[in-house]
Amino acid sequence: MPLRHLTPQDRQLFRQYGRGPTVPVPDPLLHHAVARHAAAAPHALAAEHQGAHLTYGELDRYADALAARLVREGVRPGDHVGLFVRRSIPMLVGLLGILKAGAAYVPQDVGLAPPAQLTHVIRTARTRIVLTVAEHAHRVPLPNGHLLLALDEPQPYAPAPRPRVTGDDGAYVLFTSGTTGRPNGVKVTHRNVANLLLTEPGGLGIRPGDRVAQLLNIAFDMAAWEILGCLAHGGTLVIRGQDIAAAARTADVLIATPTVLSGLDPAACPRVRTVAVAGEPCPRPLADRWARQAAFHNCCGPTETTIVNTMSRHDPAAPLLTIGRPTPNNTVYVLDADRRALPVGEAGEMWAGGDCVSAGYLGNDALNAERYAPDPFLGGGRRMFRTRDLGRWTPGGELEHLGRTDDQVKVRGFRVELDSVSSVLETAAGCTRAVTLKRDARTLVSFVCPADVDPDTARRAVADALPYYCVPEQVLPLAFLPETDRGKVDKQALLGMLDERVAVAR
Repeated sequence: MPLRHLTPQDRQLFRQYGRGPTVPVPDPLLHHAVARHAAAAPHALAAEHQGAHLTYGELDRYADALAARLVREGVRPGDHVGLFVRRSIPMLVGLLGILKAGAAYVPQDVGLAPPAQLTHVIRTARTRIVLTVAEHAHRVPLPNGHLLLALDEPQPYAPAPRPRVTGDDGAYVLFTSGTTGRPNGVKVTHRNVANLLLTEPGGLGIRPGDRVAQLLNIAFDMAAWEILGCLAHGGTLVIRGQDIAAAARTADVLIATPTVLSGLDPAACPRVRTVAVAGEPCPRPLADRWARQAAFHNCCGPTETTIVNTMSRHDPAAPLLTIGRPTPNNTVYVLDADRRALPVGEAGEMWAGGDCVSAGYLGNDALNAERYAPDPFLGGGRRMFRTRDLGRWTPGGELEHLGRTDDQVKVRGFRVELDSVSSVLETAAGCTRAVTLKRDARTLVSFVCPADVDPDTARRAVADALPYYCVPEQVLPLAFLPETDRGKVDKQALLGMLDERVAVAR
């Protein structure tokens, strides 16, 4: 019995807090949900982008024609098809057409991904067919024997094929950002995605006619939440151009990283009633500001646990900003280094179980063995995933996020959690965002926003709350924090800025 070392009360709380509600999912195939909306309301607006519009009837018809073409080219369930595009209406047709053909889509932003990365994705995911638009065809490094199809070339209408697809077949393959090496392809199934998007709170209350902003890079898994979360519920996807704020201004629902959200003014987004953030720790001031206007969900979960697997609706009056509880049909376990369950209140590493656990990494058995393991708490051949997020249960059964195991550094021989330092900085007067990085074996440096934050006041806030070795040597105020192409803080760019300052000082 894996819990025998706990007291009876802690055993009960481990099960009670760590298990999300058991909820039926109506249909694990999201493209079926989109097709139902197209049949019920063919003239309803599915998407808009820079003056162009697409109805549900048009989307369904174009996707059917594309799916029929893909099947004629030999695409079958279990295959992967590249979707190398930029944010656009053809992007939606390609995505839905691939799903209707029974394959999994492999998204890359063709305008941002370097050729070497596209080559790696094609080889690793074995995408014999790649979809793009004619404008970007020259960017695709297509190997011999592979086929490139242009989404902006009309396909003759053909009825939708009816491949035998199950919930355990792949819906998409997401390549992680690769900050620690080459990107790894994560295979996510239909059941994984439907479990989040077709239950609440992951459905975000989206209803037909609601406007959902599409702000994020298609290669980032949260973009699947925007796109499929909207279309599976009959909403209108507002695909942004260069101006993020213009798309957000007319939206009812925003899904974003904290970095992207921090560039938006709630007062300029009067329609927004629901916000969900994930991908990186959310500063408390940002959560409070939006939660006063909208239902604000603070969420957590890596790509391998299907977008997010914990959610919390934040109340500005709450003592803590937490990541909440497991979403339906999912579990979260706080375990020690030996994978033993920890009592409520003790910090450990979060492992995720249940229907969110993805099918694993493509072609990387060693990493699969390191990050996925048999789930001793659910049993029955189920697997759990090592998130590398640190957390603990509050007495009330909410998960408090304590940073990541790979954000723990040694400074002067002491272990420091960088996110903890940043969280304290965000309590300093006027500070809305903070990032802390290790400069060398003895030195931390922090970057704060906006540019008028007083560095001395910010350093004193850390000195008053944390041990001396946690106090950054420098606090550098910036007007904004640089972003990666996935809308997260670009830590490498920050270190580069620091090196430039040192070079100039010399």
